[in-house]
Amino acid sequence: MSAITPAAAQENEANGEYGTASLCGSELRIKPITAWRPSYLRALREADYDTWAAGVLHEDDVQTFIDLDATFEEINAFTTEAMESVGETPGKSSAPSRSSKTTRRR
Repeated sequence: MSAITPAAAQENEANGEYGTASLCGSELRIKPITAWRPSYLRALREADYDTWAAGVLHEDDVQTFIDLDATFEEINAFTTEAMESVGETPGKSSAPSRSSKTTRRR
C-alpha cells in the first residue's frame, strides 16, 4: 500500500488529480475526497460498491472495477487503500470530537 502524506493529498486535490489503489493487481484511479458526493459515501457504507465506484473512480476504471468481481475482502482492502491515497482514513470524521467531560454544572 502506498499511503501519501497529507500535504501530497492536498496538492492532488488542488490539482484535480486522482489517487490510485490496487484491486486484484489492477491500478485504479480515484477522485479526491473533496469531489465525492454524500451519496457516494452512503453507497460505500451500504456496500453498494458498483454505485460507489461509478461515483468516485475515473470513468475509464469503473468497468474494470466491475469486471474484476473482487471479493468483499479484496474490495475492503481496496477502498481502504483508495481512501488513504486521496488523503482520508476510512472511519475518520473531519468533525470536531466531543469532549468526554460533561459541561453540566451541579
